[in-house]
Amino acid sequence: MLFTDSFSAFYEQFKTSLTDGTFAKLTFAKTIGKTELKNIFIRPILEENELKLELKFRFQREELFEIHTINSAFDRLLPFINNPFLSVILFATEFDLTYKLNKKRMVNVIDKPPTFGNANEVLLAFLNKWN
Repeated sequence: MLFTDSFSAFYEQFKTSLTDGTFAKLTFAKTIGKTELKNIFIRPILEENELKLELKFRFQREELFEIHTINSAFDRLLPFINNPFLSVILFATEFDLTYKLNKKRMVNVIDKPPTFGNANEVLLAFLNKWN
């Protein structure tokens, strides 16, 4: 089962936090059962003066890195919703937003007060350079 529509809306919030300079970090967490893949961490990077995303796949014994455009990262990350991850957390300076699947695989999006007071430094440097 793909969660394209609900994750798409969540991903738009993520993209907004990038453009408005409030993004701190994005984490895929809480797997189903024991899996080799433990987390996916997403952070902005600069590559040839373009803002891109580094996806760090943390396995039990290794870490793998991939670089994607902001739009292509969506297609890469979508298959991991419900297989094996039950939650994705967007940390921004204005709020924390949790995309969560319950046992019946119903989606809940929970807005909480922010954990981080500062946005990602690479993102801020990029925005300051181009604005």
